[in-house]
Amino acid sequence: MTLHKGASDRDRSRQPRPVNPFYGEADPVAGMETSPPRDTLPEGPVSPHTAYQFVHDELMLDGNSRLNLATFVTTWMEPQAGVLMSECQDKNMIDKDEYPRTAELERRCVAMLADLWHAPDPSATIGCSTTGSSEACMLAGMALKRRWSRRNADRYPATARPNLVMGANVQVCWEKFCTFWEVETRQVPMEGDRFHLDAACAAALCDENTIGVVAVLGSTFDGSYEPVAEICAALDALQERTGLDVPVHVDGASGAMIAPFLDPDLVWDFRLPRVASINTSGHKYGLVYPGVGWALWRDQDALPEELVFRVNYLGGDMPTFALNFSRPGAQVAAQYYTFLRLGREGYRAVQQATRDVARSLAEQIGALGDFRLLTHGDQLPVFAFTTADGVTAFDVFDVSRRMKERGWLLPAYTFPPHREDLSVLRIVCRNGFSEDLADLFLTDLESLLPELRQQPCPLDRPENVATAFHH
Repeated sequence: MTLHKGASDRDRSRQPRPVNPFYGEADPVAGMETSPPRDTLPEGPVSPHTAYQFVHDELMLDGNSRLNLATFVTTWMEPQAGVLMSECQDKNMIDKDEYPRTAELERRCVAMLADLWHAPDPSATIGCSTTGSSEACMLAGMALKRRWSRRNADRYPATARPNLVMGANVQVCWEKFCTFWEVETRQVPMEGDRFHLDAACAAALCDENTIGVVAVLGSTFDGSYEPVAEICAALDALQERTGLDVPVHVDGASGAMIAPFLDPDLVWDFRLPRVASINTSGHKYGLVYPGVGWALWRDQDALPEELVFRVNYLGGDMPTFALNFSRPGAQVAAQYYTFLRLGREGYRAVQQATRDVARSLAEQIGALGDFRLLTHGDQLPVFAFTTADGVTAFDVFDVSRRMKERGWLLPAYTFPPHREDLSVLRIVCRNGFSEDLADLFLTDLESLLPELRQQPCPLDRPENVATAFHH
């Protein structure tokens, strides 16, 4: 959630401005004759049409979500899904006794994911929906910390500070978790052409206070998979040498809904005994509008019972494990609709088409000669690229800025330690980003290159100014 400041003196002192009477329905009761205040409540109500028109017009200045190549979030669903969501938007997911069928759809989704991710005993797998992967990661981290505390209560002093091992490429929610829950963040920095966590580095940072290792199946920085099986094998060897039993959480925000369909032979999930929990974003490659995520634990031991609260003041016995208490049921209904609508073969077809677009577009951008590919879209349908060696007239920030003039939201950003010297562009291909749209993007990019090549140098960027994208 973005933090906002109060209104400026200029905004607070802004005089009311007249409104076209046909636009604002100039009726002293139903409409308004002057524009509404921005930062204080209006004195009275206006007609639904007037309120809608003011909000609608301001939102026209937002970017086009379909042309947003920065976001992983689903920007297109079938009309039937939209109707279904509108029918469920007034249902509070937490009221499971009042809305038992919505609760049943959530249970079925958890069971489907447990089966998809090869849970050894699907009936023993525990899971829940969340507002997205950020909340799911928070819940998984809490379970890791409580499990570590419970197992080591008699072995280590109460003053021992737990730590969590991860790559420097993790999504910011993991840094938030460590800050909010007072866990030491142990990050493996990037080195050379290694842009994510590797097995040896992960094991080297573990000690008796390590609550777990986070392995990312689909890095947001470049779309690459981290080697989950190799990380688990390194931790198996560590346990044989030292007795340390360090669990693994797989952050599959994106990849957990790609790999099962396109990379079925890749072992990354509950087939690995060391994987204690997995999360994914239903609103990313789960193909649902924001916001819904999922968190699953291998068994009861992986999710300590004391973290689950039970309340009865909404009716019935309601176990809950969540940071948010109230949440619309629409996204869960949409997730079940999508599972039912597509099935395994439908998901495979959608994800394969998306990967095909990513690989084709990456290849064509690489062939332009002005750019160097870091990844190729052959894991997540995502790829990162930078300017080629010898290109001195422009940089990635120039490209991002100029493509925005054409309506494309193309993120440009620097990599984390120790590769802050590397600035890249990244393209996320999603369902709805077709070959035709990719061709239009490439045409716009090619048309800008002659002008960019004529620049004497990259345009200056003031230090400490936000780049075009932030994780």
